[in-house]
Amino acid sequence: MADPVFYTLSCAVNVADIAQLTGSELLTKQFADRKIEHLASLDNATSDSLVFLEGKKNETALRNLKAAAVICAEAQAGLIPEGIAVLVSRSPHRDFAAVGRKLFEQAVHPRSLLGIPGISENATIHPTAEIEGTVTIEPGAVIGANVSIGSGSTISANSVIGAGCKIGRDCIIAPNVSVTYALLGNRVYLHPGVRIGQDGFGFVPGPAGLEKVPQLGRVIIQDNVEIGANTTIDRGSLSDTVIGEGTKIDNLVQVAHNVKIGRHCVIAAHTGISGSVTIGDMAMIGGRVGLADHINIGSRVQIAAASGVMNDIPDGERWGGLPARPLKQWFRDIATLRSIGQSKKEKS
Repeated sequence: MADPVFYTLSCAVNVADIAQLTGSELLTKQFADRKIEHLASLDNATSDSLVFLEGKKNETALRNLKAAAVICAEAQAGLIPEGIAVLVSRSPHRDFAAVGRKLFEQAVHPRSLLGIPGISENATIHPTAEIEGTVTIEPGAVIGANVSIGSGSTISANSVIGAGCKIGRDCIIAPNVSVTYALLGNRVYLHPGVRIGQDGFGFVPGPAGLEKVPQLGRVIIQDNVEIGANTTIDRGSLSDTVIGEGTKIDNLVQVAHNVKIGRHCVIAAHTGISGSVTIGDMAMIGGRVGLADHINIGSRVQIAAASGVMNDIPDGERWGGLPARPLKQWFRDIATLRSIGQSKKEKS
């Protein structure tokens, strides 16, 4: 449940408003005017809370449920205790999230993490920077020469925007972020500690040891991208590193130089993407996956967590394992190893 110290309601809604917002069907019309003031899980709901139910594993939690309303699938509507409003949805979790975005807008799009809108006199802004209206720049932020920042964007405390960078409109740059050699689209959200545009890992052997290869590319981040805390995205060496529209990257991900990531991809924490990898649209990559350099990952590919990928993956395939291979083959290999182990155990 949201702590009112940190999260305040953006608006007041009742059960009928939720039905209209989500397109869900209200089965209990007598509760249409009931106010909703909290979002909660099944086990900590109160009489003014909205909860959702998706999947059979949580059905046992309904016995002692105390909530104002439940969003659930049609098959589970009959399980809801009397006195609770029932909203039938095809996608309860998605609709529950939509209500959350409506009720707690600040949690999704914080305009100022310090609660201090406007441009702080304690920020350092180069006189050549171009800043549109309604931008928030918090104390300790540094804005370099020839930077442009679009309206509605926030540059949080102690973040650095390097010379020549472009930040689109309605972006959120959280505290302690550095952005260099980069162009950002609109509605980009960089969480705390993100590093964008630093050198790629480029060296060649020389007479005195390893010698640096100049990294002459940029980072291009398209609209509606969200990048998790302490993730690093290196700029390209000769071509650009590109993050496609709508892609969501978790915390602690490494994206090396010249990587091209398509649109609407999901990349979970601790993934490492080596240089010059290309990833198609709508790929889903689990946590702690490693991708070898110069490989191509197709569109709509799914890669299981902790996999090590060393080969190209065609469009639409599901791979897993170390080394990664098609999921069915991986499962067969695991079953074979288990049977071998069981046979040896029986013989002994």
